[in-house]
Amino acid sequence: MSIVFGAPSASKPNHHINNSKWFAQLLAGADIHLNGSRPWDIQIKHPLTLQRWMREGSLGLGESYMDGWWECQAIDQMMSRAVRARLQQHMGTPQAWWRSYWSQWAQHLPVGKQNIVGRAHYDLGNLLFSAMLDSGMNNSSAYWHEGASTLEQAQTAKLEMICRKLQLQPGMRLLDLGCGWGSLMRHAAKYHGVTALGITHSEEQMQLGQQMTKGLSVQFELIDYRLFNTDGRSQFDRVVSAGMLNQVAQVKDPAFFSAARRSMKKDGLLLMEAMGNNQRDMLLGPWMEKHVLGKASLPSIGDIAEPAQAHFVLEDVHNLGADHDRTLLHWHQRFELAWPQLRLNYDERFYRMWRYHLLSSAGSFRARSTQIWQIVMSPKGLPGVYRRAY
Repeated sequence: MSIVFGAPSASKPNHHINNSKWFAQLLAGADIHLNGSRPWDIQIKHPLTLQRWMREGSLGLGESYMDGWWECQAIDQMMSRAVRARLQQHMGTPQAWWRSYWSQWAQHLPVGKQNIVGRAHYDLGNLLFSAMLDSGMNNSSAYWHEGASTLEQAQTAKLEMICRKLQLQPGMRLLDLGCGWGSLMRHAAKYHGVTALGITHSEEQMQLGQQMTKGLSVQFELIDYRLFNTDGRSQFDRVVSAGMLNQVAQVKDPAFFSAARRSMKKDGLLLMEAMGNNQRDMLLGPWMEKHVLGKASLPSIGDIAEPAQAHFVLEDVHNLGADHDRTLLHWHQRFELAWPQLRLNYDERFYRMWRYHLLSSAGSFRARSTQIWQIVMSPKGLPGVYRRAY
């Protein structure tokens, strides 16, 4: 996830901006050495690297890697150590205050005035994701249950787990808000006998998804969830929103829960998967905000519950954050193997950007700084105890 940004720290001494000794000591506190010999040590390639980090914070850290100013054999291990040692508290910049203000203000802009979080991420093209993801095109954390040794197995286990949590039965109608390429809908239709409708904002994803779901009771609709089914006439037995990356803004948006509730039968269930943080209103790292997900802040469980409670009762919470570390490493391995072909369509700076994204994110999840929650909700509370069946 890259380093998650809090407020700038007063402990960063401006007069040390050219003092590499101070920065080396800071990194040493996380067991990271400059020009050391271990895989997680940082190799400095440009003489102004440390000054750039001090001036630009974690944005400069990521962008200087994209520019080839430093190298690290194991970015995931380096980032895990950095996050556990809370080095981000010493790398704050004044710009972080502006990003915090904008992130919270922008979430209340009218439809059409705010970019959908993750649009740039998903519009990178099917070529990239087809090479990186499993054959089902699942772009969220896999479930590495006992016995799962491959990405295919773990992603299939994830889809089946969701279907069982939703207690799907043949003949049910399933609505998928943020359906991606339709992997969950395909699984639910094929193995649980449901009919499914998926809402997406990516035309390219929808086109490929339609090709992959031929012969199944699955449909796609290209529309903003805030504009979907506004009259509430279309009712579904189950609603799901498991596209992790495009949930960062939605989970704190009352309109999202309103859209889910008006589209659900009174005895229905909602399962949503959300990426979040341990604390309220923590910013995405500015590098991640700029290059991957857009302007947003990571929600805490409280941030999710507050807008949800007007429409739903929380029945079950399951944290998959540790599983996403392993998922990201598998994606990175596939990306590296596919790069000789992908480089015909993407440049070297993109390669370094995407590599940094996958490995730094793995490190953040490994440090348990960033979480992925699966939350099951019901409109008015189930009559009995909700039992997990997976």
